[in-house]
Amino acid sequence: MAEFECKLKYYRQLKDMTQEQLAEKVGVRRETIMRLEKAQYNPSLKLAIDISRIVDAPIEDIFIFD
Repeated sequence: MAEFECKLKYYRQLKDMTQEQLAEKVGVRRETIMRLEKAQYNPSLKLAIDISRIVDAPIEDIFIFD
């Protein structure tokens, strides 16, 4: 089974954003961002695209599947 790694926290902090701020911008709850950052949740394609646009980083740099 593929391993999932998420570097969202790194990119979010580069933008000086809280989990709450990012969640509000992409239309999810803070808990969703928290679970993503812990690699406990796989985002939908739409959510991954929205996040990558907000943090200004390529999807494949934020969400890594091995």
